[in-house]
Amino acid sequence: MSVERRVSCPGPVHAGPPRASAFGIGLCLLMLAGLSGCAMVTVKSRGSADYIAATRGDVLGTGTLSQSGRETLGVAGLEEKACRGDIPACVDRLDAIAGLDDERRLSAEAELWVAQAQATARADTAVSLDAWLRAARSAYAYLFHTARTPGERAFENRQTQVRDYYNYAVGQVGGTLFQRWRAATASGAPVDALDVGEWTLGMDLGGFRLPGDAHQPEALVAADALHFDGLRSVYRRDGFGAELVAKVSPLAVGDPSGLARLKLGFSEAEAASRDAPDFSEMPYAPVTLLLKFDGDALDHVQDSRSVRVTPYDPYRQMAVTLHGQRVPLAGNFTAPYGLWLAESGFAAQSIRSMLGLERGIDRPHLYLMQPFDPDRRILLMLHGLASSPEAWVNLANEIMGDESLRGHYQIWQVYYPTNAPIPINRARIAALVGQTLVRFDPSGKAPASRHMVLVGHSMGGVIGRLLVSSSGEQVWDNVMANRNLSPERARRVREKLGPLLHFQPLPQVDRAIFLAAPQRGTPMAESRLGRLIGKLVRLPLTLLEGFGDVLQDLAAGGDGEAAAGQTAGKVAVPTAIDNLRDTDPFIRATADLPVSPRVRYHVIVGKDDALPLAESSDGVVPYRSAHMDGAASEKVVQSWHSVQEKPEAILEIRRILHEQMASEGGD
Repeated sequence: MSVERRVSCPGPVHAGPPRASAFGIGLCLLMLAGLSGCAMVTVKSRGSADYIAATRGDVLGTGTLSQSGRETLGVAGLEEKACRGDIPACVDRLDAIAGLDDERRLSAEAELWVAQAQATARADTAVSLDAWLRAARSAYAYLFHTARTPGERAFENRQTQVRDYYNYAVGQVGGTLFQRWRAATASGAPVDALDVGEWTLGMDLGGFRLPGDAHQPEALVAADALHFDGLRSVYRRDGFGAELVAKVSPLAVGDPSGLARLKLGFSEAEAASRDAPDFSEMPYAPVTLLLKFDGDALDHVQDSRSVRVTPYDPYRQMAVTLHGQRVPLAGNFTAPYGLWLAESGFAAQSIRSMLGLERGIDRPHLYLMQPFDPDRRILLMLHGLASSPEAWVNLANEIMGDESLRGHYQIWQVYYPTNAPIPINRARIAALVGQTLVRFDPSGKAPASRHMVLVGHSMGGVIGRLLVSSSGEQVWDNVMANRNLSPERARRVREKLGPLLHFQPLPQVDRAIFLAAPQRGTPMAESRLGRLIGKLVRLPLTLLEGFGDVLQDLAAGGDGEAAAGQTAGKVAVPTAIDNLRDTDPFIRATADLPVSPRVRYHVIVGKDDALPLAESSDGVVPYRSAHMDGAASEKVVQSWHSVQEKPEAILEIRRILHEQMASEGGD
């Protein structure tokens, strides 16, 4: 039997006072509303901040679930607060609901597992690690095992969020797995797989190389956990995978700065056994880490506890193919460089070197910013007086951050003792560059061995110009003028000084950039401050012993005119500061040496005063000394002497490099 409920509105429509009629109608409407339900939809406007919060906010950014995640829970009849109380049970409920779209379900589950990992990170490492692995697995399944491909969802905010869940989870897992793997390999036996709770993680390291061919890193650091002061920009490439930094021991690469910092050094036997020249890779390398979950179908992946841990070098590999889909690899190019500089101790060591103190350097060293690539041109950088590779912090970072330049150039930085005389540093640097190229490219036919670009700041610019110039007999004749040497003394002088005063341009260099370089010296070196600093400079004993006798020979056969650094009865070996004086015989003899006609060169000068350009200075180097006739371009930047740090100078160098790249048919 059915019962029909009728609703009648009290009071006649056409009778009674108006107030009573209105009351009856209102009562009727209320009764109808009670039967039909209350109005559920309202609308209000929202601003841009609300829009961004609604579309982009999620558990990683705000600590609360995303709008998409909350909506999925609502469709499943679940609430966020209740789910956060027991996330594993909530995920099981989502898995059990039929008819829920796979993309929606998996993206919500990935976000929930991230929340679980965050909530348990400090309380239970094992539970947190398991949650991170589950988050990565759910995100992996969403990306590669649902109906649509990543390319079909390329512009969807939700896919970006899910990719971030995967990348962040892998980054969190990576450090923990590394510690366990390192402990497992402490005995020296290779370990191909790790058991972590219910998970088996295979180590796929065959395609990855650490700096110096190290067997394993000392540390693995999540790049997103690092913040740098002193770097204008952080350059990275969006994509798939966790961005990490692998740190190796300075012993593995032969890094003199790292060895000095650790108060370590190579023994004579170790040094003798090393067949490599004095170069090393930067002991910090970018790593893009992937976790690849076994299974070719969605159900298999969701049930899988087997994972392959695979690192990639983002310099060498820009994309990877997974399950038939080609996806771009993430990469962070600033973090390894910034971490190296932050931990290098360069600032203190360069001063120790100049003052002749312990744990300095006594000969040039070449740092490779990336593993040698035969197909990329070399950008050779030489710093100035009392400086180090730190001088290039922002320039190098900007070049590595420019995708087209990064694909065309590799950076080599020379670190040399700035107390040593310029001709000695020039000769040693030339030999070092040549030996290193022969080491990597014996035939000299690789693109890396041609079209090299030399960039030198301050004294590094002076040395750089000598590296692209020919001495002929001009420098030797100048030094030997008015000398009356005995045959024996002449033989000793030629034997030791001849190789320093006779030189040819580096054949690999065809472009050079000189920044604030005192090509004709600087009066600053003659000033009271310059002389005071000069008195503090100490040369290595080996250098003093090697050249002191020939300088005495020169003095004995001279015309009686005192040279820079000469004292009564004895001639001192000149330091680099002596060589930078505008009255120095060597700087005068080399000032007008022609640059090789095959080298196209550019000049960047600083101007730190209100004087006319011809009379101006950067506070250290006068314009007349930095200016070079015949330059392909000259850029004047309002700056003190450290002009290489100015954005205008960096942009000019980038312009020059792009110009060279275009002339060679590059992009």
